[in-house]
Amino acid sequence: MNDKLSQKIIIESLAMDLKRVALGLHRGSFNMANRFREEAFQRAAELENLNPNNYLKKLLLYMKKMITGTSERVAEDALMLSTLFQNFAIKNI
Repeated sequence: MNDKLSQKIIIESLAMDLKRVALGLHRGSFNMANRFREEAFQRAAELENLNPNNYLKKLLLYMKKMITGTSERVAEDALMLSTLFQNFAIKNI
């Protein structure tokens, strides 16, 4: 599989994991949110190994900073990042 296609799959998977984190936090299912948070960290590590561009690096850095809490703000940020990752995958790869 070429690098662009694998990068797109990883970014789309990361977006879905972040969306599930947001949904889990929003409805108070912290076990679910924590499970998908771990998945998001794994996807982020995979993406970092593929030498992402500066925009993706900034998103990944922000994701690592904000994803550690359980507040409603974290859920909103996770949903926003999910959308940003999805848009990047659709428009740039």
